[in-house]
Amino acid sequence: MPPPPQPRPARDLPAVARRRAAAGFTLIELMVVLVIIGVLAALIVPNVLDRADDARVTAARTDVNNLMQALKLYRLDNQRYPTAEQGLDALVRRPTTGPIPPNWKPYVEKLPNDPWGRPYQYLNPGVRGEIDVFSFGADGQPGGEGKDADIGFWQ
Repeated sequence: MPPPPQPRPARDLPAVARRRAAAGFTLIELMVVLVIIGVLAALIVPNVLDRADDARVTAARTDVNNLMQALKLYRLDNQRYPTAEQGLDALVRRPTTGPIPPNWKPYVEKLPNDPWGRPYQYLNPGVRGEIDVFSFGADGQPGGEGKDADIGFWQ
């Protein structure tokens, strides 16, 4: 049985075939790849951005619930919620303005900011309950819809 034919060295190929072998990708092939990448990016990027907003809203809800629990403990120890003047700071530092809580202790290590970097809001008396703890959402303004909606204990 004769040995299989060996491929011809590149120097033996005609000039056109040698150029074709060394040319790499054509412009058309590169354009097709770029179009495919563009279509995939257009489909994926909006979904990823929406997930970041959803995560911020979830984090804000968790923070509001934690602050509400700390305020309930404050009330159990001191028979009242902090006043509007004392604010959420009463959970971290003993209030210096009246009424001074008789059985104060630290209820949270530090006050968190909302996921957009702004402080949480506290109302006493509240509009939606005895007290209200909430974030103004992404836009930092009262009201709004979607990611700009207020996020509070009532949700």
